[in-house]
Amino acid sequence: MDKLTAMRSFIEVAKSGSFSKAAELQGLSRLQVSRHVQEIELWLQQRLLHRTTRKVTLTSAGEDVLKRCEYILYQTTQLEVQSLQGGHTLQGTIRIAAPIGLAQNLLIAAVTKFSAQHPKVIIDILVSDRNSQLVDERIDIALRFTEQPDEQLIARRLMSIGSVICASPKYLATHPQINDLDELVKHNCLIHCANEYWTFIHENQQYKVKVAGNIRANDLVTLTQAALADCGIVYLPCDLANPLIASKRFVRVLSDYHCADNALWAVYLSRSYQTPLVRQFIDFIAEHWQADIVPIK
Repeated sequence: MDKLTAMRSFIEVAKSGSFSKAAELQGLSRLQVSRHVQEIELWLQQRLLHRTTRKVTLTSAGEDVLKRCEYILYQTTQLEVQSLQGGHTLQGTIRIAAPIGLAQNLLIAAVTKFSAQHPKVIIDILVSDRNSQLVDERIDIALRFTEQPDEQLIARRLMSIGSVICASPKYLATHPQINDLDELVKHNCLIHCANEYWTFIHENQQYKVKVAGNIRANDLVTLTQAALADCGIVYLPCDLANPLIASKRFVRVLSDYHCADNALWAVYLSRSYQTPLVRQFIDFIAEHWQADIVPIK
């Protein structure tokens, strides 16, 4: 019996309360997970779980074994990480899912630095503005903007990214001034397909404005290019907008209104075990992105 693999399955069942969910989280069959737990129980000569048709709960012995298994797997991971830090080369493949705009800007900048430090690591980046299926697409880490990560996943908050409304100087020079939210209806708004309502906060009040325009896209980089071509006003995260505002290619408008911030999380599947490669990458981007990105003055 591979005791470490069996421990991982036991921990996942104990944490999720379900053999089926534990199997899904690990990319295994329900039968495999069930056998792993049976092997642990036979090995320890103790019943670790109460099984009913509706739920799975820990026995008193199971509660004690769960803590010990978590400690063993933690120590195993620590040993592997220390071995890598002692001069052994980090290698393997890691699959990362990320939104399009994030992947083309912040993520690729971080990945190139990580790759320079660890040239034997292969990094697969799956780019999409939809939420990837971590099990079906074999995703190790998904980067997601959300206020509330899926409770079935493990999540680590990385940073917050603010947003601004902006447009090119030429567009603003040839269109009516914008001093209030009501005046957005006079303008061509460049809209992300998933967000035709722009959210603002002013004097502790939240406002949602339905906007309209003749260019839509499911990619913020595409909308940025349309705005640079003087086509309209765009609602952008600060990582995309700030450099263009600093270089005077964009002008921020409605600066008295605070646009909603977006929390960026790294989410992944397994509670019980995190490979050194996944752990190293998450630690790297967490340190690389430790400061929130806010609108520039």
